[in-house]
Amino acid sequence: MTMDKRTFTKIAGALGLAAALAPALALAADPIKLRVSSAAADTDWLSGGLRVFKEQLEKLAPGKFAVEVYTGSSLFRQGTEVPALQRGNLEMSTMTTFEVEQQIPEFSVFSSGYLFRDYAHARKVFDSDIGKAYFAEVARKMELQIIEPMYLGTRQVNLRDGRAVKTPADLSGIKLRVPGGPGWVALGKGLGVTPTPMAVSEVYLALKTGAIDGQENPLPITKANNFQEVTKTIVLTSHLVQPVFLTMAKKKWDQIDAAGQQAVRQAARLAADYNDQGRIKEEAEIVDFFKSKGLTIQTPDLAAFRASVDKEYAQAGIAAKWPKGLKEKIEAVR
Repeated sequence: MTMDKRTFTKIAGALGLAAALAPALALAADPIKLRVSSAAADTDWLSGGLRVFKEQLEKLAPGKFAVEVYTGSSLFRQGTEVPALQRGNLEMSTMTTFEVEQQIPEFSVFSSGYLFRDYAHARKVFDSDIGKAYFAEVARKMELQIIEPMYLGTRQVNLRDGRAVKTPADLSGIKLRVPGGPGWVALGKGLGVTPTPMAVSEVYLALKTGAIDGQENPLPITKANNFQEVTKTIVLTSHLVQPVFLTMAKKKWDQIDAAGQQAVRQAARLAADYNDQGRIKEEAEIVDFFKSKGLTIQTPDLAAFRASVDKEYAQAGIAAKWPKGLKEKIEAVR
């Protein structure tokens, strides 16, 4: 059978188009893998929020993303996630302000004790131009794209013994577990304790054996890790209203098209809503749970704790690194 010139041209054109489309079709058939690593306990609201992120993103962009959620430091040890993101060994994590300040020291102001009045204040700050500037600088200097701030909770002190605590002096000599980093150590000293850096996955056993005298965490996290089983009192210091950021390696973020980025942001906001509202509701009700487990609940002199924390930041030279007027601008947000 012979082939005329017109038929040959049509077939050649079709083959050329198929060849041109082949890479795109191959990409479409190969979803973007996003592994999300977190130190949060599997039963914590943050872990639930990450599962919402996976569910919603895969629903919003069918076939485009394959999200894997790893909780409880099951993929990367707490404190190693940010370097893993920067080296290209991990796609996403839940990053804290303390991890940011280790590479951008002037941003330690965002980790300072008693900075945010409550969840609503923190949310407004990060939704404002202050937050936008923060995110942009993190992207520029750390090559990390902050997708969405989430509420980790308001941190309270939790002790193995039932001592009465009114001021930082009452915590003198207490070995209190804190996450690693200079900012955490300074905050611990401001609270009056001997700060003892430790991964959260190691805390339960350390409390049980007496290797540490206490820990500090938002109360839902204390419950999710069952620390009430090995402690006797909670001191409502409310020393840190803490955000956490759902973060992606910028190199990976830049490989995602605009529609995909929009889907990621939308899924992240839904995840934040789940986490934030669930955590706020639980925080309002959780004190009764700890009382039912036999723990005492104490309300100390917050002004004394605040003054002690501020003094520590000044003496340690940390406050001198903060951009002039930024702390006041944050505090003025209403």
